[in-house]
Amino acid sequence: MSDQFSKTLEILNQLIAFDTTSRNSNMELIDYVSDYLGQWNIEPLVIHNEDRTKANLYATIGPDVAGGIVLSGHTDVVPIDGQPWTTEPFRLTQKDGKLFGRGTSDMKSFVALCLAYVPRFMERPLRRPIHLAFSHDEEVGCVGVGSMIERIVNHLPMPEIVIVGEPSDMKVVNRHKGIRTFVTSITGREAHSSKQNLGANAITAASQLIEYLGELSLEMQAPDLQDAAFDPPYTTINVGTIKGGNAINIIPRECKFGWEYRCMPGVDELAILTKFEAFAEQTVLPDLRKKAPDAAIETKCYSVVPVFNVSDGSPAESLVLALAEQNETHAVSYTTEAGLFEGAGLNTVVCGPGSIEQAHKPDEFIEIEQIKLGLRFMDRLCNHVHTQTSQPNPT
Repeated sequence: MSDQFSKTLEILNQLIAFDTTSRNSNMELIDYVSDYLGQWNIEPLVIHNEDRTKANLYATIGPDVAGGIVLSGHTDVVPIDGQPWTTEPFRLTQKDGKLFGRGTSDMKSFVALCLAYVPRFMERPLRRPIHLAFSHDEEVGCVGVGSMIERIVNHLPMPEIVIVGEPSDMKVVNRHKGIRTFVTSITGREAHSSKQNLGANAITAASQLIEYLGELSLEMQAPDLQDAAFDPPYTTINVGTIKGGNAINIIPRECKFGWEYRCMPGVDELAILTKFEAFAEQTVLPDLRKKAPDAAIETKCYSVVPVFNVSDGSPAESLVLALAEQNETHAVSYTTEAGLFEGAGLNTVVCGPGSIEQAHKPDEFIEIEQIKLGLRFMDRLCNHVHTQTSQPNPT
């Protein structure tokens, strides 16, 4: 395992050095992975976005047949802006049994493990393939992976199992919340701040809408809507950004705020938006239009990631429980690409090294012990796919 550990850290060091914050291109990282795979004559499928500034990568190890296992990870990371880092975010730093750097936990360590094991997968011929699926723009609503899933489902041999390596402390996850993200824009009318009767204050309207989201958030905490398997055990609503106004002495004409909700399995995923839009249209907008007939409130949906909720005993769950040496599954409150893979008809489960509690924070880190657990998982996966080659083909 020591050789694999060293190789994993060597690759992770390279991956962390690429600033793949979602607003940036990930092409340097994709080119690095392509060159790395080229050492074993593996030619990946690179699926670009429309302006070719970003790409997904899909690579097959073994025969070009159906029934393989996909190892899925995203290549982008969240911003470091305004965070008080004490280590260099884009340089891997090892200390106190931890590896620091943006993406160490979420989720470049899993990508590094996958790449480090490429030569192990190729040691003997595989009867069924291993696929590497690395996406872009997961952190901004899982908007990049769709083109890769479409290609897999409609144009390539269908895999049997997808393992999404998001940080789960190497626990097996078969349920998580869905997410919908929005930006609400309010247009009022500017005026001198001393002339309240002439202006329609967009920030005041925004505050009413945000307060109403708080009320809806409390509604979602009703006992009959809760599930103790999740933490927190209810649907959550968050307002994450707000911008409006130009000066203290100007009644603001414009204000916009970004918000999301993370919906529990079994909860009506459109109910919150429906109630919010009704409140905006029936309560807030009429007051604005008393002073500004052309006032408007517009809410745009920017991303939808479905709930992930798999029945116990799926092929993916059974295999990954064995590989992770676990005997129970878990539910988590964060969102992954698993729901999109599952929705496309692919048996999917989440299991990866690192803790979500360290993700998105300053001084993000992964415990070295988690890397070692990941190595043991990958060793068992190698044994599994190689043992299969000695079994007779089914008749």
